[in-house]
Amino acid sequence: MSTSQNSSSTTRTIGFFGALGIGVGAMVGGGILALAGVAFAVSGPSAILAFVINGVIALITALSFAEMASANPQSGGTYTYAKKALSLQVAFGVGWIVWFASLVAAVLYALGFGTFAVFALQQIPLDGFEGLFNIGMLPVLLALGAIGYFTFKLTRSTGDGGAFINIGKLVVFAILIAGGLAVFVQTPFSHITQSLDPFFTGGFSGVIAAMGYTFIAMQGFDLIGSAAGEIKNPEKTIPKAMLGTLAVGLAIYIPLLFVMSTVGVLPGDSITEMSRENPETVLAVAAQNYLGAFGFWLVLVAGIFSMLSALQANLFAASRISLKMANDRTLTHHLSNINERYGTPVTSIYVTSGIVALLVLALPDVAAAGAASSLIFLITFALAHLIMILMRKRGYKKSDTFRAPYFPALPIVGMIACFGLALFQAIMVPAAGIISLLWLLTGSVLFVSFFVKKAQAIEASEQALDPDLVRLRGLSPLVLLPISNPANAESMVFVANALAPPVVGRVLLLSIVIPSTEKDDLEKRLISSRDVAQYALKASFEAGLRPDTLTTIAEHPWEEIERVAKEHNCRSLLLGLSDLSDFQTSQNLEKLVKNVKSDVVVFRQPFSGWKITEARKVLIPVAGLDSHDTLRARVAASLWRASQPEITFIQILPSNTPQEKLQKNHSRLSRFAGRIIPGKTEVRIIPNDDAKSELIKQAAEHDLVIMGMGKPGINEKAFGDIALSLAEETNTALIFISKK
Repeated sequence: MSTSQNSSSTTRTIGFFGALGIGVGAMVGGGILALAGVAFAVSGPSAILAFVINGVIALITALSFAEMASANPQSGGTYTYAKKALSLQVAFGVGWIVWFASLVAAVLYALGFGTFAVFALQQIPLDGFEGLFNIGMLPVLLALGAIGYFTFKLTRSTGDGGAFINIGKLVVFAILIAGGLAVFVQTPFSHITQSLDPFFTGGFSGVIAAMGYTFIAMQGFDLIGSAAGEIKNPEKTIPKAMLGTLAVGLAIYIPLLFVMSTVGVLPGDSITEMSRENPETVLAVAAQNYLGAFGFWLVLVAGIFSMLSALQANLFAASRISLKMANDRTLTHHLSNINERYGTPVTSIYVTSGIVALLVLALPDVAAAGAASSLIFLITFALAHLIMILMRKRGYKKSDTFRAPYFPALPIVGMIACFGLALFQAIMVPAAGIISLLWLLTGSVLFVSFFVKKAQAIEASEQALDPDLVRLRGLSPLVLLPISNPANAESMVFVANALAPPVVGRVLLLSIVIPSTEKDDLEKRLISSRDVAQYALKASFEAGLRPDTLTTIAEHPWEEIERVAKEHNCRSLLLGLSDLSDFQTSQNLEKLVKNVKSDVVVFRQPFSGWKITEARKVLIPVAGLDSHDTLRARVAASLWRASQPEITFIQILPSNTPQEKLQKNHSRLSRFAGRIIPGKTEVRIIPNDDAKSELIKQAAEHDLVIMGMGKPGINEKAFGDIALSLAEETNTALIFISKK
């Protein structure tokens, strides 16, 4: 049973206006129409100031996002940046929260659409339908209908933000603002000042509360980063689209709120009281006050269009985040399924929409959804600033992409502002913080239980294929390489290169001189040590490594290797051994594996001077997808990057294994092989009761075998019968991996 595995991916099909449409579709209209009433109710006219300050924070944040997205134009947004700069576990936590942020935002806009649609229907005099329009669940049912529609649409298109809807709502907002300004210039100044007095109805704390409730209205530019892998010319398009989204949004928000809180208020009334009486439709009431029924219906139409476009944009972004996480195996691989006809992540879209629908049923409250969305996005934006600072300090692969100004002061200010506002929001709306915590705990349990091992293997492969990932994380892994034979130095250094990626990884070349009482003998040993170090250094430099050399004098080389590994806290230990069947060597090796904290890799070359890059057929036996996958993936991916050999993954199962299990294991191993090796790989599931004989037979047909070993226990050996038989009965090059 065999096959070839190719990885599939989406293509870049979204241009500038499509990217701008994603941002504008999510940002403009939905948030302000759904939550302006809440903001005015807690702060009065100073809600305008709250939106201005939120706009400044959003601008600072957009600059950080634009820098990271243009330098790393891959889908996934904040999750992708976190995975590059932080640990895998932290990146999962960030991605899980960012995914939830878009899910909750979609809930807000779905419920907002249902509320506006029902309110609009209630204004239409239709005899016999009054009772139907007053059904309490009708907004929820309409919200579910909208989710179903966009689910169908997104599975068949790229979801570029809905150009028709965006243009329509922008025209409506322009009419509302222009009409308001026309009335404003004819309104007595005394009425304007009266409508804005008192300006700080809720005091300074009211402004902060309004900022927390409505920050979600600034969300949208970040969703462009979630689709960066599908955007054409991303280095230039993404920054322009992000800043353009924010410019369009603020150009509408500030004038609209000012008009609504001045000419939209009747004499003797206040925007605060109007908002408390009509928290969800206050802007429609205000528009009616200065434009009559025409203005009233304009707001309702704008609200419906805005909620729909924002819902579509957030469903689109959330599906791309889960797609990216599934590709990295931090979520189940099923979410990475791509529709062959439309090129869309259908499973991810279905799951995302399903979760949104469940949340709509569980939390049918627009204000609570808005508060939770704002809190979660503030946390992710604060983390984005931190990640941007780390990435800038560690350096990008490209230096000619967009750079945010005033570094690091500007992102530090943005990070503090976002964290501070999130903390205030958690205190003001405890339910939002509790919801976020429960979601994170649920994700942590799922990640540790099902995803972490496969994710670590894929991460190791990505680091081997692109060592820049290790540098962006600020890591400098150290590999200890004891050397004794200069002829084998080149291949040994290659494997060290796989364990410690070029430029960022470090290799410690260890030469051990055994003391001698004979002067001539000691001089020969010192000369030999110098020659070995010289050959190893040359091979290291050619591989792009930055080796350190250490020469020590010790009576017992094995004990000295153990001492140096512990003293230098080496991540990996690479040993080159020619005879694994020797009893003394085997005993010393077992003792070393048990005593050191490093991962141990043993490399047996078939003959002196053999070059690993000449291996054309590589065999990787897989007993199970376990802890060895990380090192195995790193070595295999590095070898493929260097010489593109034929790589075959095999798994040997008992001959009576059911056909269903054979097919299931074949599918699992094919997915694993396709994720760690970007080229073609062959996968075989072989039924045979004599696993050792079958493995020896397969090894004899290949140039190199990369094999994981068991963890040594009290009565268990790391290098058991199968490993020793391979060493004794084949002349194939062998790499054995024992991971702590």
